[in-house]
Amino acid sequence: MASDYGTVIELESAFGLRAAQFLVTHRPWLDLYGINVRPAVPFSSLSSKSSVDTALIHRCLPDELLFEIFSKATPYTLGKAACVCRKWRYTIRNPVFWRNACLKAWQINGVYANYKILQSKYDGSWRKMWLSRPRVRTDGLYVSRNTYVRAGVAEWKISNPVHIVCYFRYLRFYPSGRFLYKNSSQKVKDVVKCMNFRASKVECVFSGQYTLTDDKIEAALLYPGLRPTVLRFRLRLRGTTVGSNNRIDLISLVTSGVDDTEASGPDDDILGVVEGWEENETHNPDVPAISHKRGLTPFVFVPLDEAETSVLNLPVEKMDYFVPG
Repeated sequence: MASDYGTVIELESAFGLRAAQFLVTHRPWLDLYGINVRPAVPFSSLSSKSSVDTALIHRCLPDELLFEIFSKATPYTLGKAACVCRKWRYTIRNPVFWRNACLKAWQINGVYANYKILQSKYDGSWRKMWLSRPRVRTDGLYVSRNTYVRAGVAEWKISNPVHIVCYFRYLRFYPSGRFLYKNSSQKVKDVVKCMNFRASKVECVFSGQYTLTDDKIEAALLYPGLRPTVLRFRLRLRGTTVGSNNRIDLISLVTSGVDDTEASGPDDDILGVVEGWEENETHNPDVPAISHKRGLTPFVFVPLDEAETSVLNLPVEKMDYFVPG
């Protein structure tokens, strides 16, 4: 009797397991739980013991090839890759990657000045210098979205319509000390194609020079024409997170006249010409100095690979006002 009862229990358990195969989703990655992987040896470790990494990707990918891949990646890609595993995190902490990034970002200062700043302010750590020192980002556009209300044409004196007008200011910086500027009503996804020096001459994109001192940016460009006009920017760089540098506050925006003998084209040193000028100073009586008080919304950084999907592409009907943060 007991044997028959045991047989019934075994049959019920067998049928239950067979039914569970159809109810439980097969998740092969769950097989990795409980497998202990030895931590990778940190960079510049003094340990003499050999470390064997049992992870499949680390056995198939040699350290030399991994180092070569990381050397061609951008610092922001390295930050994302450091979250993959411990070995990648230790490898990415190699100061060689961050030294190259820092010397490229602040190449205007020169190699000697960068090494001096590294030792005096950042304890000799290139990575700390990259995260803490203010810098302009060159892998995208800084976009300022501005809106204002304009009165429409009254029809039959019954209604008085108004329109919300939206326009953008675009800035793109280069490590060489030059930048591009465009003022347009076009969306980010349409403007990003022409924000380069090849297409700038035919797309109403103007070039100028800038300097970065701590978190302050001084920039100037020349509007060519019968009465040349200089556009002067005073900007302040900041970030929503450490090392992001994804916001720029527009402190002042001034247009003033310049003499023909001082600057004749956009390739001239415009920033050197206006150095030391007062805010209301002009060198052409036909072009008075004007300090603009509208359109001073902070700039938001948009990476080049996110220009198509940025929320700044939304029309006014879906986003009448944008808060940069």
